[in-house]
Amino acid sequence: MSSPGVLIGAVQPYAWGSREALPRIMGVPATGETQAELWLGAHPRAPSMLRRDGVDRPLNEVISDDPEGELGAETARSFGGELPFLLKILAVDQPLSLQTHPTRQQAQAGFDLENEQGIPVDADHRSYRDRNHKPELICALEPFTALCGFRSPDSAAALFDSLGVAALAPATGCLQAGEIAPALRCLLERSPQAGADIAHQVVAACAQPGPFPDERQWAVRIGERHPGDIGVAVALMLNLVRLNPGQALFLEAGNLHVYLHGVAVEVMANSDNVLRGGLTVKHVDVPAVLDVVDCRPIDVPVQSPDDPCFSFQAPAPDFGLARVELDGARQFLPTGPEIVLCTSGRASVAGHEITGGGAVWVPAGTGEYDVAGAGLLFRAATG
Repeated sequence: MSSPGVLIGAVQPYAWGSREALPRIMGVPATGETQAELWLGAHPRAPSMLRRDGVDRPLNEVISDDPEGELGAETARSFGGELPFLLKILAVDQPLSLQTHPTRQQAQAGFDLENEQGIPVDADHRSYRDRNHKPELICALEPFTALCGFRSPDSAAALFDSLGVAALAPATGCLQAGEIAPALRCLLERSPQAGADIAHQVVAACAQPGPFPDERQWAVRIGERHPGDIGVAVALMLNLVRLNPGQALFLEAGNLHVYLHGVAVEVMANSDNVLRGGLTVKHVDVPAVLDVVDCRPIDVPVQSPDDPCFSFQAPAPDFGLARVELDGARQFLPTGPEIVLCTSGRASVAGHEITGGGAVWVPAGTGEYDVAGAGLLFRAATG
């Protein structure tokens, strides 16, 4: 029978990461290098190591050897014998790319098309790296700022109009007519030189006092990091969202977003499909972004915990997330496979001691398990 074991996550050193946040959480010396994400899961690109009975093995191999024993029969059947979610700690020091993620149907079509075109799965210029969708939920550990989903056309038009940049007039006109998608195309489909000219003008205008001061400040910061990138103008069409520690938001497929700064726990479908529209040195695929982006304006639904053990709403069968303020002893009964992550303090989870950045793999058939200690835990599981 499968038994719980300690998970050892993989750190991703992306350029936008913090040099101190993850080492601080994990209680280890900083290396001086950026450490952007701690991955906990079975994604083949960077699977966690599962320490069980003194032996370390990649979690994806452990699951592959006994999918029903590790995942449970229902999860194994529903998700093709693979763990359907990936848990992360994000440490964002610089703005990420302007990005969105596909639905499952879009991912399958895009992946197959790039295969037919002969693009290697690990190629830098590839957009679809697997056939899975990638909804995600993010919960702030420290104050977290993001641009997320389109603001109302009226608000975006007012912001553009306040900048006094004549070259934005076509996009502004679309927005004044209530049309977001044509405004987005008007910006992203510009020639590189025209886009760069607009970007420089937008950043210069945002450096001046005026309405929407917070959005202007972020545009200047983004522009300094990515000079001449038209994505800075697109970013101003998105909602500026601030999460306090403990607050969370769920992002459906197609949600255009830019994570700006902060530290958070993120859980998502087990996918690495990222479609980028700008603000990055990585592969940008504007046609793919325009194919999948959801241009409907939204009021971003921020979720706030009202209980020491709070389950966030995540309308995706792949994952769920609960935040647990632990002070003493509790018992939990999993309905499927779980990863229990400690982000501060110390806890014993199913007989395994963990501290910040530590995690325990709890197989589906474990039954009720004990948790004790004091700290902050997150339970990631199937939805």
